[in-house]
Amino acid sequence: MNASVEKLENNIVKLEITVEAKKFNEAMKEAFKKNAKRFNVPGFRKGKAPMNVVKRYYGEGVLYEDAINICCDNTYPEVVEENKLKPVDYPEIDIVKIGEGEDFVYTAKVTVTPEVKLGNYKGVEVKKVTYELNDEDVEEQLKMMQEKNARIQAKEDDGVIEKSNIAVIDFEGYIDGKKFEGGEGKDFPLEIGSGTFIDNFEDQLIGAKKGENKDIIVTFPEEYGREDLNGKKATFKVTVKEIRIKELPNIDDEFAKEVSEFDTIDELKKDIKKKIEESNKLREERELEEAIINAVCDNCEVDIPEVMINKEIDSMIKDLEMKLRYQGLDLETYYKYANTTEDKLREYMKESAERKVKMELVLEAIAKVEEIEASEEELLEKAKELTKKYSSGDKADKIDETAKMILDAQKEYFKIDVVNEKVIKMLVDSSKIVA
Repeated sequence: MNASVEKLENNIVKLEITVEAKKFNEAMKEAFKKNAKRFNVPGFRKGKAPMNVVKRYYGEGVLYEDAINICCDNTYPEVVEENKLKPVDYPEIDIVKIGEGEDFVYTAKVTVTPEVKLGNYKGVEVKKVTYELNDEDVEEQLKMMQEKNARIQAKEDDGVIEKSNIAVIDFEGYIDGKKFEGGEGKDFPLEIGSGTFIDNFEDQLIGAKKGENKDIIVTFPEEYGREDLNGKKATFKVTVKEIRIKELPNIDDEFAKEVSEFDTIDELKKDIKKKIEESNKLREERELEEAIINAVCDNCEVDIPEVMINKEIDSMIKDLEMKLRYQGLDLETYYKYANTTEDKLREYMKESAERKVKMELVLEAIAKVEEIEASEEELLEKAKELTKKYSSGDKADKIDETAKMILDAQKEYFKIDVVNEKVIKMLVDSSKIVA
């Protein structure tokens, strides 16, 4: 086998690969064996005609497609590996020369990972954002716990809707006298004052009684997100089916005992404070890393192929689809209620996808220059971390066994993860952080 490599524009490489006549003939024989049972030649039982007879009857071209696939599968990966190419898409194959007893020649055009022109990546200057803990943060957490543990009960029949009550309502929305899609609901529990509904919808329900029918007139925001609703005035026909009141527990020692493992409210507050401080620290570290990586990427140049961006968008849409499934939804429903399309969503995601691809390419290029690699011990430790996260309660030997299985199956992904972590640490350690 011989091969030549030609670099074209837009990170496309053209390979011309020559497969010796002997190898091509072997591929033809393999193609015949694969398809022998489907050939029906007069004078022979189906699938029993010899190869030379089949070629005379059908023409030798009948075996070309499979023979080509066999040759390409056997030679293309080898040429890619020998030339240390990193394809990011499937190759476009064109036949140059084909015929039994002759060398088989084909070309393969493929988009490859682009080269990154690294700029300054050590000692970049970034501003660190800090998040200070205050008493309001602790109180807010306590209020959320209080709300979560509230007792809900029906209001007296002669009561009216007041702020902080929960009104259970049926509603239908109309614009210019016509019902609009997504503007109706049944047995909807609406907390008055929560800001769940637009404009002053909730305020207009204050004073209404159970069983009362009421017209609520509101105006959708100009940038509501749906072209058919943006800035439109709407009338909602509402029926109040039930009024509920929410009884909040007192925030005291008894409350602490009920909602936590602590005996006093002071101990609970201390624990909340500790967790907020830990969360703030992680947030600061994450945002600092992001700022440094963004600064480094801004100093680098790379011509990202469109196919890489599109693949990243594909991945982002798959992630969205999985999240929607957990909520009992699908993409078509999402497009419908968000008043968007797949094309609009892809365009919206493009900038984020391009930024993520560039970051990955830049980190990979830095790792190569700095000769940063992942050891087998580091890979195994990473696999153990993942295993422990999803295998709580398993014994150490079971975790080790599972970690090795996971590592064997996804070693390349673990390599990327570990190497990126080491590169990012190096960038953070060498950066100039200003307050």
